[in-house]
Order: sequence, then structure tokens, then C-alpha cells
Amino acid sequence: MHVDAYARLPNAVDPPSVAPALEALLNQSLLRVEVVAEPEFCGSWFADATRNGHGLFHLVGSGECLIESEVLTENWHLQAGDLVVFAHGDPHRLRARDTTADIATSLICGELRYPSHTRHPLSRALPACFVVRDAQAHSLFRHLSTMMVEIAKSEVPGRKVLLNKLADTLFTLAVCDYAHRHAEQQGLFASLADSRICKSLQAVHQEPGHPWTIENMAALACMSRSAFAERFTQLMNVPPMQYVTQWRVNVAERLLHDPELSVASIAERLGYSSEAAFRRLFKRVSGICPGRVRAGSHHT
Repeated sequence: MHVDAYARLPNAVDPPSVAPALEALLNQSLLRVEVVAEPEFCGSWFADATRNGHGLFHLVGSGECLIESEVLTENWHLQAGDLVVFAHGDPHRLRARDTTADIATSLICGELRYPSHTRHPLSRALPACFVVRDAQAHSLFRHLSTMMVEIAKSEVPGRKVLLNKLADTLFTLAVCDYAHRHAEQQGLFASLADSRICKSLQAVHQEPGHPWTIENMAALACMSRSAFAERFTQLMNVPPMQYVTQWRVNVAERLLHDPELSVASIAERLGYSSEAAFRRLFKRVSGICPGRVRAGSHHT
């Protein structure tokens, strides 16, 4: 994923330092966003989405529908232009809002694939389900969703490729929208909203191979070592150095998909003194060997 334009939008994540920190994380992610179906319904209908191990999303192109799931306290009413995201792929059902009305509803449905064998920070931060309402979204989000719907209706050359690229960008904007509206008491987005912790997170995301210590992370945040460690752990639910290790393994998995990079060069890039030390840590955190990730990349 790549994101940069949203960071400069007038109503982007506030304070200004939050957007670069989120951008640094998204730019290092190997998240795949892919359109897998474009169903159209009319009259009385329903569609079940069972758990399949991936995140799922639905963009309402036209019409309206209800969405039901055990992760929701009530049914949600979706209208044209709304995007609903099930970040962890929880089972849900979409159905006609009024079975007596002959209103055509079109959807663009897709998957979110986190390739990391360690849970990605973004996956941990996002709720089971969230929605971006067309009526409340930034104009750029609305323009992009409208473009996706128009392309879905067309026979333009490269249509599937265009839809996947636009879906990737739309999901990025959806994450930025969620981060802007929901800075909870704990978690990644709350940390990005903390002007001090945010600075250290941005640096770690941008330079995972730097020889990070609690001391130099605290210095970036202009905090004492103890105060920084306590605040970071309170917000992120994980100690600073454990987060650094988890992030390095996430980045390593992305790099392992590049056949031009040796395991030794990846280990050095991420700040490990030896390839053997890196291999041991990678297997301890992810549960698999780097070689298996590399072998698997040839079949994706």
C-alpha cells in the first residue's frame, strides 16, 4: 500500500504529526486489497459471508441494504456510497432492507489479506467492523468510490486491475477516516493521537533497523525513560521493545517476498548482528522459518 495525498487534506487526521506516522506504517505494509465479486440484487434477497481467514469489505454501488452480524449490536442500514469493512473477516449477512420494494442493489465486494504470520498492527487496531458513510466522508473518498462504481459498470480495458488499485486506495482512505474519528483510549490510533508517543512510532515505522532502545525512543518523545515506557505500554498494550520486535518481523516478512534480497541482507537491514540471530527471532515471533515465507511467495 502507498499513501501520501491524504496526509495533506484539510480535514486529515489531527494533530498534523499523526498522518505521517500512519503513512509510515501503511507504506511498510504488504496488505493486499482485491475485488472478488460484484453482485447485483433485486427484490427479496440475502447473501451470507462466512469466515474465510481474510478481512472483507463491501461498497454499496446503488440501492440500499441491511447488514447483520454477531459483532454488531444492531443491524446497520447501508446506502449507496457507504463502505463497510469487516477487518477480521467475521461472518455476516447482507439482505434487502425492504423485501416488498423492487429496488436494485449493487455491491463491490473484496478481501483484505494480511500476509504476516504475526498479527499486523493495523489488524490489531481496527475493530471487527466499521463503516464509512458516504454522507460524512471526505470528498476525495466519495469521488473515488464513485469512480469504482463507474468502472465496475464499464468494459474498460484493464478493468479488474483498475478496480483493485482503486480499492486499495479506498481502503487506505477508510483507515484514515476511522483513525480521525475514533482515537480510543488505547491502541494504535490512540497512540497516533498522542503527540509524544506518535513521534517515536513514526520513527520506528520509518526506520525499523535503527538500534532502538527505550532511551532513544523516549528521547524522541521528549519524555523520561520510565514515563515513556509506562505511557507507551498503557496505550499500545505492549512494551516498547516488544512492539519494535513485532514490527521488525512484519517488515521482514514483506522483504522476504523480494527474491533479490538475501536473508542475511534483510537481517542486517533490520539491525540484527547475525543471520542466525535473525532467523531464531523470526521463528520465535512468527512461528515459521524465513525460508518458508520465501518459498510461499513463489506461489502467490
